[in-house]
Amino acid sequence: MSRDIVQEKVIDALQGALQQAKRKGQLKVESLPSVTLDQPKRPEWGDLASTVAMTLASSEQRAPHDVAQIILDNIVQREAIFDRVEIARPGFLNMTVKRDLWLQVLSEIEAEGEAYGRADVGKGRRVLVEYVSANPTGPLHVGHGRGAAVGQAIARLLTAAGFDVVQEYYVNDAGRQMKLLGASVYARYLEQHGRAVAFPEDGYRGDYIATVAAHVRDRVGTALLDAPAEQAEQRCQELAHEELLGLIRQDLQAFGIEFDAWFSEASLVSSGAVRQVLDDLKQRDLLFEQDGALWFRSSAFGDEKDRVVRKQEGDYTYLAADVAYHRDKLMRGYDLLVDVWGADHHGYIPRMEAVVQAYGHPKDHLRVVLVQMVNLMRGGQKVEMSKRAGEFITLREVVDEVGADAAKFFFLMRRSDTHLDFDLELAKQRSADNPVYYVQYAHARIASLFRVADERGIAVPKPSEVDLRLLKDPDEFGLIRKLSAYPAVVQASAAALEPHRLTFYLQELAGLLHTFYYKHRIMPPAAEAEVTDTEGFVKEPGALSVRQREEITPGLTAARLALMREVQQVLRNGLTMLGLSAPDRM
Repeated sequence: MSRDIVQEKVIDALQGALQQAKRKGQLKVESLPSVTLDQPKRPEWGDLASTVAMTLASSEQRAPHDVAQIILDNIVQREAIFDRVEIARPGFLNMTVKRDLWLQVLSEIEAEGEAYGRADVGKGRRVLVEYVSANPTGPLHVGHGRGAAVGQAIARLLTAAGFDVVQEYYVNDAGRQMKLLGASVYARYLEQHGRAVAFPEDGYRGDYIATVAAHVRDRVGTALLDAPAEQAEQRCQELAHEELLGLIRQDLQAFGIEFDAWFSEASLVSSGAVRQVLDDLKQRDLLFEQDGALWFRSSAFGDEKDRVVRKQEGDYTYLAADVAYHRDKLMRGYDLLVDVWGADHHGYIPRMEAVVQAYGHPKDHLRVVLVQMVNLMRGGQKVEMSKRAGEFITLREVVDEVGADAAKFFFLMRRSDTHLDFDLELAKQRSADNPVYYVQYAHARIASLFRVADERGIAVPKPSEVDLRLLKDPDEFGLIRKLSAYPAVVQASAAALEPHRLTFYLQELAGLLHTFYYKHRIMPPAAEAEVTDTEGFVKEPGALSVRQREEITPGLTAARLALMREVQQVLRNGLTMLGLSAPDRM
């Protein structure tokens, strides 16, 4: 199980100091606070900082500086863990950790390899992550793509945190939208046979409908021309559903998304599950009739008002099927349900929380992640229309143009509940301005370095095979500190269901790597020309002169190559966690 071994030891030291001070009577507090650590705003202030003294000051009725001094005086083995601990007003504890402790991080990564960053926080609890779940009435658009990237990343993060995760697609294949699909395809089918018809007022008008209608015509010929309209529309609906769901599966596969299960809404209706769940709620006095409609008492569980589940005409609402679906999820024994929805479903959350509570679970048994819209840009100008779909930009168009990796990374660069501007031209650039290229190139750059080392007969050792104490430069320890933080970033991202935290981390780690590469030699000067950049990264002013002045011994080369090995490992782990590739060549 991965952990931040440095933070763990520092926290243990501070907690031990608090406990000792309490035993001595120097602190009066009954319950000691938990210790959290931050990074000081300026590197010269230290590696880590804690505000625990300021947290205690009020209850202790003492100045924060005095409380900090008590903690400092009670740290056991202070010299073994810290090079320096200072109190900064009003009561910050700024700590500089021993270099040998930081170096242990590299050994930790070496030992865990691909498992570095994983934990057992979830302890095998079962989680169902449901995402995308688009109606099979047309191609997936870019909004669905963002939801797909977010859903997959959340599932992978939860798996890394020790949960037993299942990914599911809920196929919305029942109700009015499917009937409109059938009517729309039937209208185009008739048009293709030369019959003038009135197109459904709310029908689907994208060019793809004509394509589907042509495929229907190829399969059934003229058989539907003289059939009753209702029967013909139903047949068109069935064939269109089959084709469009198949295209959705193909598009998701091209995007690198695989689901463990596909759940049909229509199956809930045909099996009687919707009727059964409503009968069950009615017996428990959670449904009532009013104005000819059937209502769910969602207000009893915190919703702002009660909700209709069956209309006056007898048709079920969307909520009725969703009640049955979520009850089915709960009955399958999941400990947590995660739903990834479009941001326009924000008002739907309280009613689904009401459903979860109606079946005896706390409302936080359901967690909803909202995904905002995507604005597609091209060179700073908004892209308005899709040539293929006629009404929206399809996910497949974006993936075909920029690639699945770039699309995923861009979708994950911001909090999912904030709007995203996605510039297609930027996503294709092979330069430092392109965030996904910047991160993937960091991995490829190290692979290139290793190839040059191999050509020159220089071994790329593991940390356990070298003298890591030769690593002394602040830039080396900047990389190590960032590597040390990776497990905490993964666990925090999983807990908050926020994959964008990991994309931020990877960009920061890549930035440190690129800066280090420009500023410092890794191998002797003879390799200089062989590892010079050709991919458009601009060297920092004066960087080469720093490299020219730097002395590099075989021992330092070995230590730095070992450091590069573990940087590459963490970059690869992070990219894989997000569902992206970690290329060795760009």
